[in-house]
Amino acid sequence: MHHIVIDQMQREVNIPTQPKRIISLVPSQTELLFYLGLDKEVVGITKFCVHPRVMFKSKPRVGGTKQYNFEKIKSLQPDLIIGNKEENDQTQIELLEKEYPVWMSDIFTLEDALDMILEIGKLVNRKSEAEILIEKIIVSFHQAEQVIRQLIHRPRVAYFIWKNPTMVAASQTFIHEMLEMAGFENIFVTESRYPQISDEQLAAARPDLILLSSEPFPFKEKHVKEIQTVCPDADIRLVDGEIFSWYGNRLLLAGPYFKNLRLSFEKNS
Repeated sequence: MHHIVIDQMQREVNIPTQPKRIISLVPSQTELLFYLGLDKEVVGITKFCVHPRVMFKSKPRVGGTKQYNFEKIKSLQPDLIIGNKEENDQTQIELLEKEYPVWMSDIFTLEDALDMILEIGKLVNRKSEAEILIEKIIVSFHQAEQVIRQLIHRPRVAYFIWKNPTMVAASQTFIHEMLEMAGFENIFVTESRYPQISDEQLAAARPDLILLSSEPFPFKEKHVKEIQTVCPDADIRLVDGEIFSWYGNRLLLAGPYFKNLRLSFEKNS
């Protein structure tokens, strides 16, 4: 049996009432499926779906998040494919949806992420497990917020996602939402999405704190020293990009991580 559902892109998707062969094209949503207990039902993942490690090593990979091996997908005979508007390629998704049910998320805010968790829970018959997870995430953020809003400073932050060219997370991104939740002021809030910036723009913006993400570009300690020459007065930190950009069950780690990051900055400022 099948039924019609509406995904986060407001598309109608005809899916089985009991999906048995799921392919996930987004790392954070792949991790969520395993968290919800879909170990057997997930038959395909991407090469970037690195969590949980045991599944990364054992599950067939269908390509990256932008380019897929269509023959591999066909051989896996999926009855549900789960993707995301930003992380997946529109043209390739349109090709897939001609052959298979494709449910898409579209996430900018924490509310969007929690809605995605609930909707995927419903799709895969894990609604109660999804609801428990959502409650845990809300509680963890609330506990962190209680500490963060007591702090004196609201640091002005630049969040780097790429090098050569330098690119930062600006407004209309989930990362921006997470910066806000952590009590930071994104100095590039007037820009949209992931703008390219120059050293001169960065220096002129005078950030209190620069966060260098571990993904998609893997910033290292040597990059801290390079950027320090541009902003000698800024506090520059390497941060876990998965915490700021993954919107599944990894959100359980976000509240405590943000609280500790803010307390650390407060101590040093």
